[in-house]
Amino acid sequence: MKSIYLYFQLLITVFILNACDSETKKSVSPTEVFADSVFDNHSYSNINKIRTKHLHIDLDVNFENKTVYGIARHEMINNGTDTAIFDIKALDIQKITLGKKGQEKETDFMIGQWDKDSIIGQPLMVKIDPKTTLINIYYKTTEKTEAIDWLMPELTTGKKHPFMYTQGEAILTRSWIPLQDSPANRITYSASVKVPEGLLPVMSAENPIETNEKGIYEFKMEQPIPSYLIAIAVGNLTYKKLGSNCGVYSEPELIGQCASEFIDLPKMIKAAENLYGKYQWGQYDLIMLPYSFPFGGMENPRLTFVNPTVLAGDRSLVSLIAHELAHSWSGNLVTNRSWDDFWLNEGFTVYFENRIMESLYGKEISDILALIEYQELQAEIIDISKSDHPEDTKLKLKLSGRNPDDGMTDIAYIKGAFFLKTLERDLGRQRFDNFLRSYFKTYAFKTVNTETFLEYLKVNLLEPNDSDFNAEEWIYKEGIPKNCYTIRSPRMENVQKLAKRFEAGENIFEEVKWIKIKGKKKRKKQIIRLERSKYITQEWQAFIRELPSKMDPALLKRLDVHLNFKDWGNSEIMCEWYLLGIKSGYKELRPSIEKFLMKVGRRKYLMPIYSELAKNKEDLNWARNVFSKAKENYHFVSRSSIQTVLK
Repeated sequence: MKSIYLYFQLLITVFILNACDSETKKSVSPTEVFADSVFDNHSYSNINKIRTKHLHIDLDVNFENKTVYGIARHEMINNGTDTAIFDIKALDIQKITLGKKGQEKETDFMIGQWDKDSIIGQPLMVKIDPKTTLINIYYKTTEKTEAIDWLMPELTTGKKHPFMYTQGEAILTRSWIPLQDSPANRITYSASVKVPEGLLPVMSAENPIETNEKGIYEFKMEQPIPSYLIAIAVGNLTYKKLGSNCGVYSEPELIGQCASEFIDLPKMIKAAENLYGKYQWGQYDLIMLPYSFPFGGMENPRLTFVNPTVLAGDRSLVSLIAHELAHSWSGNLVTNRSWDDFWLNEGFTVYFENRIMESLYGKEISDILALIEYQELQAEIIDISKSDHPEDTKLKLKLSGRNPDDGMTDIAYIKGAFFLKTLERDLGRQRFDNFLRSYFKTYAFKTVNTETFLEYLKVNLLEPNDSDFNAEEWIYKEGIPKNCYTIRSPRMENVQKLAKRFEAGENIFEEVKWIKIKGKKKRKKQIIRLERSKYITQEWQAFIRELPSKMDPALLKRLDVHLNFKDWGNSEIMCEWYLLGIKSGYKELRPSIEKFLMKVGRRKYLMPIYSELAKNKEDLNWARNVFSKAKENYHFVSRSSIQTVLK
């Protein structure tokens, strides 16, 4: 490995001496080249030799040619190296200068070849001297930039103005900003952003709430964050204040619905602070993005990005908001050092989310939410165990040479959360809460890996309480340990019995009861009709999951007649229903499924539906036809995943 590293350094030297702008002819993986200089396997950056302390970005957002023109001004801490290495992917690097603005001198640079699978992009190597601390990279995005979604007006709610947003997690920020794209390095940042007249830009930073005449906006994020949390959105946006330090941005057409759906946001913030300490980011706002956004939410600090599928109309899906808020402690405040340690972000967050929901809506509701997630975890473990990487059911992963998105499964989220629930059960809630408060305080604005957490757990919770809890089994072994915390929910059991009764042929839609009339011998007949509102969303999910995986389409149609699962408007229910319908050959669902796939870009729903359709030839051909029409409505993250499924 050392000889390969020296070989690469020699190439740099030859390049600089000859002022050559050609790329290297030998393709070398980042692990091979920079094995002694990087902190994770998904970054080329040499942050142990030189690292960004503060980043200022000048951005010009051009909707006409769908391009962002930028200057990334890196203020760096240099430990005496003569080469700074940045991560880029599909960026057009125009020139690089050293020094203060107005006193810049151009320098040489070299762009290495793409990694073998085109996952992590290319290294950008800049010639500096051992005292250089200011590096300015002039660049523009390209049509291959993966982080940015450019939406024509017809794909927005208002249909009049274009929209743009970015999605950086895990390693896509390097496709719209040249930087050291590793979560191991936290930085502060600022930005100056120029946008077309009438549009409002917002970022994961201090934000404006209305447009100005110049169309130029200034931003700053004073707390250090990992690079994947740098984000921007630009559109026809309005703002509604919801509390003293929180509110929501959306297109004007949705602002009333958003304000109603998220009315409990101030209560959520208070509940979170009561659990694990003061919110440390000042403002907490939401922005409702268009339907193409690939995730339910993204925890960009100060400004959570949200998918409209959360707008159920009855606040039944607001646990997602609790989840993104919880990231303000787990993930944003204390960050996984590499993507192999992703569970440290998500496992803690799901646990925290569940505690917020319990605080606001009671243990009965939070238990139902956790049970639904546990069902999904069990299904995920079965799927992963049959895959090429059965070891991915461990919490600590080894993702070298793979896309870090491969680790974004229910293992990190739900197995991680149940690990913490089990610790809470065995050590006691009060002790565990004290431990978590201490953990968040100790590692605030820092990065940690799994081994750091294990040592902290051992010293601060297990040993002081003489506990022999086997944390290593949870983290380094496959599957779910036998001591896993179990939940029982009478409400879930009742709705599962209801599904069994329907399967057995009973008429569950009308129940006849005879009521005794006071003072008379006769009884009065009363018909009780089954109503959707009697159960919450997660109970209906449990009902659908309890039905056989293949049913007579006529029975499914009967359920639709009475309950209208197919056009409910609640994406969680509709997705469950479509999956059952596809498995059962319920072809009458196709118009509803196509409408859903044409509208929604959230990968959580798209991937299961397209994957199920891909299992037989007729459905696969139909799915390919739908995808050909819908793909431009999807962000790169969703689109590329579906393309893999549909081959």
